[in-house]
Amino acid sequence: MCNLLVINALQNLLFCIAKAAVLHGKSVGFALQKSRFRNVKAQLSLFKENIFTNSSRLSNEKKRLLLKRYRAVLSMRKHSHRKQRSIILLFQRVL
Repeated sequence: MCNLLVINALQNLLFCIAKAAVLHGKSVGFALQKSRFRNVKAQLSLFKENIFTNSSRLSNEKKRLLLKRYRAVLSMRKHSHRKQRSIILLFQRVL
């Protein structure tokens, strides 16, 4: 069950960011969303054969590696949000 969740999360990670930007009608932040989508898309080469394969076919070692890479991508996304917030706070203080 956990393996299915990991694979589904990886599949969603590739498409959810751009889709969210389009569905919510964001135009100002769309370039930012687009760059994040590009960054995640660049990670596709890391997951290449693993994302769309059946979870029962993956070895335990590959599953661990997949989970590790997924967590790395999530932490990258977290840090980018922190940078954005600090930049916004900086601009607010200046104004």
